[in-house]
Amino acid sequence: MSTAPSASSAGAGKSRPSTFLLALGLLGVLLAWSINYVVGKITLRHLGPVTLASFRFQLSAALLLVLYFSGRERIRLQARDLWTFAYLGFFGYAVNQGSFVIGLSRTTSAHSAIIVALGPILILTMAVLMRLETLTPWKLFGMLISFSGVLVLETDSGSPLHSPLLLGDLITLAGTLAYSIYTVLAKRVTGRYDTISMNTFNACVAAILWLPVALRQGSRLDWAAVGWAGWAGLAYMVTCSAVGGYLLFYWLLQHMDASRVVVVNYLQPIVVVLLSIPLLAERPTGRLIVSGALVLLGVYLTEHASARERAQKARAADEAA
Repeated sequence: MSTAPSASSAGAGKSRPSTFLLALGLLGVLLAWSINYVVGKITLRHLGPVTLASFRFQLSAALLLVLYFSGRERIRLQARDLWTFAYLGFFGYAVNQGSFVIGLSRTTSAHSAIIVALGPILILTMAVLMRLETLTPWKLFGMLISFSGVLVLETDSGSPLHSPLLLGDLITLAGTLAYSIYTVLAKRVTGRYDTISMNTFNACVAAILWLPVALRQGSRLDWAAVGWAGWAGLAYMVTCSAVGGYLLFYWLLQHMDASRVVVVNYLQPIVVVLLSIPLLAERPTGRLIVSGALVLLGVYLTEHASARERAQKARAADEAA
């Protein structure tokens, strides 16, 4: 869940933080999002997936609203952008994060992390289909490698069509695809809004869409039976992942090149697997390791090809000037 549209230029002109502070920020994002998979699995033992997802949306929006209104120089939502944020909130939050929680309840944390790591490939696919980016042989090669990794992943538990994890993986994939759509479409407004404003408006849309579900689940929930672990897990998924992790990620994008920030994409599945072994008693198989390696290799090849293409265009523009 770490690929995101370009950060707002609101941070331009501010002094660049120290390298040590930026490194700590990267580590913080990596741990916040990696631990979220494990915490999510534990929390799902105490709260149903629909209940957890709907409650998470309400609390995330409430926390972001507090941050938004406490800011002295908050950017107001422009009327012309209402529809834009309606579909951004739907794809980027309501579908993406809802599918993450529900999908996680039906698959392993390792499967979920590998599928989420496919995000850059899906973003490239969307950009190519919308004619925003050119499909080169190297990009196509990387995409095919990543997709082959997903096919290998679905044989992790035997026949793909009879895998007990298939439904959860498909739901997670749907959420990753939704976030890819969000990432491409969000470029229309990222230059006009800062990080907190973008996240607040999107989270509020998702909270409104999920509010009837949250009220229904809340009326049927045995609140006393949830226990401290369930509430603590929900609190972590709201503060450290849904809010803190994303705000920190966007802050890093303001001060670092995106190619360095996305190192989180490559390390996150590895950290999730390492955490899931002692904390969730999950045991990675050889096929899971191979599938993860293929997905990450494909992502690396496509992103390297895209970066090389951007560099060539920049040099051509400089020479023309």
